[in-house]
Amino acid sequence: MLQINLLPVRQLKKRAKARYQIFSVLLLFLAFLAILGFIGFFQTQKVAALNETIAAIEKEKKSYQPILDKIKTIEAAKKELVRKTAVIDKLKADSSLTVRVLDEVANIIDNERMWLLTLNQQGGSLSLSGMALDNQTVAQFMDNLKLSPFITSVNLSNSSLKQVAGRDLKSFSLSCAVSQPAPVQNVAATQQ
Repeated sequence: MLQINLLPVRQLKKRAKARYQIFSVLLLFLAFLAILGFIGFFQTQKVAALNETIAAIEKEKKSYQPILDKIKTIEAAKKELVRKTAVIDKLKADSSLTVRVLDEVANIIDNERMWLLTLNQQGGSLSLSGMALDNQTVAQFMDNLKLSPFITSVNLSNSSLKQVAGRDLKSFSLSCAVSQPAPVQNVAATQQ
């Protein structure tokens, strides 16, 4: 005898397999959502903890603000003092430069062969005018000025013949640049 199964077994197996797959996918999806939920929960906890830490640090920073303000005012006062001392040092150097330049010119001039009519120093420039017996005296005076450590350049601005007390004398004008000489460094210190 022949038995015929009229029940749709294949279709029932396919449906059961499809239900199992859908259930598995749904279960995996729910597990994925649960994992995401846990990660999100831990992340929010971490963010909250970091926000609390930031708030504590901000509070501590505010407590140090008066000290930081004092430091800024002290630094500003220090900067102002440094500027003032630099101005004072520059004034001292410039005043000593004027005295040194006058001393150099007084030592260099040949009193028997020439004399100065004007001497004017402003900042780094010096202008001289005077009378000399001849051109050689003016040239020698210029050469001697060039040897001075305080006078950096000497230029003859004007030279002309002028009659004074019945004698022909040379009238001259010089322009010079003056500056403090560079400090001499110790030779032994530079060799080390």
